[in-house]
Amino acid sequence: MVRSDKAERAAGMKGLLLVFMVTFALISHLYGEVRMKPNKETRVHITLGDGRWFPADPAGLRRQVNAYIDAADAGGVTGRIVSALAPHAGYVYSGPVAGYTFRAIRDTGQAGLAPDVVVVLGFSHRGAGPGVALLDADIIRSPMGDAAVDTAAAALMAKGRSRITLDSRPHRGEHSAENEIPFVQAALPDTPMVVGIIGDHDGRTHKELLAALEALSKTRNVLVVASTDLLHDADYDKVTTTDHRTLERITALDSAGLAESWSYRNQVCCGIGPVLTAMAYARARGATKGTLLRYRNSGDDHPESRGNWVVGYGAVVFTAE
Repeated sequence: MVRSDKAERAAGMKGLLLVFMVTFALISHLYGEVRMKPNKETRVHITLGDGRWFPADPAGLRRQVNAYIDAADAGGVTGRIVSALAPHAGYVYSGPVAGYTFRAIRDTGQAGLAPDVVVVLGFSHRGAGPGVALLDADIIRSPMGDAAVDTAAAALMAKGRSRITLDSRPHRGEHSAENEIPFVQAALPDTPMVVGIIGDHDGRTHKELLAALEALSKTRNVLVVASTDLLHDADYDKVTTTDHRTLERITALDSAGLAESWSYRNQVCCGIGPVLTAMAYARARGATKGTLLRYRNSGDDHPESRGNWVVGYGAVVFTAE
């Protein structure tokens, strides 16, 4: 009996040692795998305007956006579109005008002039703080599906620039840039994006952002999409007259005149920062003028808004050879 007990204990010890060795080897292997292949989680930014600014239903949104683009007549645009303006109100109001901008972008892209990256610039309605916040994510998920963020381009734009940061917080609940995303997905389905929110009207921010776009343009064909509505006022005639003056300045690349006409009490562009950046970038790329594709305001298509709240919308593109 004594010999049997000793044999059993010895066998048990060998079994435990074997289990320990196998477990140790497995842990070492897994730890080595983790060190060799870090598990980087994909960062997904989910749009928040679904069901408010645009349809939440994927089929409904795709049908609506494509209908706006297909109905637009943007013929005559030649050359590479380097920057563009599109409105950002609810799609039932501004979508038909935005369709003109993205019809031109889609058509020139299909003609072999598609950009490598689209930089969408919006602004903060709530005042996000100084500088530009670039969306810090790998994927944007809207009801249209997933769109890639060009993280390398965003990093390049932010590198060494104190007023440009990678920060998703200002994007949460801000519709100005987000409302352009489904249109970009429809017009350029395979093109990655960089999405920025401008939080101030400081000339230093504008200067840094333009320098960042210039640096990016050395490695990629860049399309800048500036998100803006035009004047908001109860007076339909005032909105119409003011908007036409504003669009004349924009298409003439008269940045000084446009900036002088804007104030907090007279916001001729509800998004002056993105517009001035798009104009400056177009000029730097060799554009000499812009093309107005479409203008409407909410009082044109919804007469009941006159005397209450009228908002202007314009579609403009800038091309360069």
